[in-house]
Amino acid sequence: MPGEMPRFGLGTYQQTDRETCIESVRRALEAGYRHVDTAQSYGNEAYVGEGLRRADVDREEVFVATKLATGNLAYDDALETTEESLERLGVERVDLMYVHWPLDTYDPEETLPALDEIRDRGMARHVGVSNFESRQLEEARGVMESPIFANQVECHALLHQDELLADAREHDYWLVAYSPLAKAEVFDNPVIADVAEKHDATPAQVCLAWLLARENVAVIPKATGDHVEENYGALAVDLDPEDVERIDAIEEERRMVDFDAAPWHAAD
Repeated sequence: MPGEMPRFGLGTYQQTDRETCIESVRRALEAGYRHVDTAQSYGNEAYVGEGLRRADVDREEVFVATKLATGNLAYDDALETTEESLERLGVERVDLMYVHWPLDTYDPEETLPALDEIRDRGMARHVGVSNFESRQLEEARGVMESPIFANQVECHALLHQDELLADAREHDYWLVAYSPLAKAEVFDNPVIADVAEKHDATPAQVCLAWLLARENVAVIPKATGDHVEENYGALAVDLDPEDVERIDAIEEERRMVDFDAAPWHAAD
């Protein structure tokens, strides 16, 4: 396995209501989560930080990750806005700083050395990328001095990301799965439903357990209310090898996040 990171985290995308976001973070941490994911572009870093402070959990026990927005990827902007993220989060450093997308102001020769500097200055323990395709990962490895700690991409039972996962295993970094429940669209799949019934689990728990059965994969489902604890229950679901194989064999493929400028189109 790659470096130390809790494999089960809380995603906070679209959690822009202050109290809802704060409460979700607090509730997740007190339920046992030890990994929280946010981003500059989510507009909720301050709320996540308040959730960290409200939870009855030591900050040093929590792996905190955020991401540089696509307009902040020039060298000086990356450094300056990382400091702003730390201030909003109320932390001295984050555990992982990602490049959110290789778009807009992304320039490998500027952005990636900025990641190195962010790590060298102690503003982030680790650095990583998000939504990078294989060719961009290879390019990044040729520029960065720091190891890529993670690549965060959409990954779920309807989008297996086998090529990117193979790259993560070959180069020993994490593939962090966002939208791991495919915005609930996977719940109606008959294989998922059947496996859930077999294990007396929810479809969400089965989807997450399947991802966790894959080496080098971490998950960050977003959740509010009772779904926080429901999702965390995936850790207690022990899928049989044949269950994993059945989900592996699902041929339906669908992206939840897609647009013309997305990196996977440029990689075609």
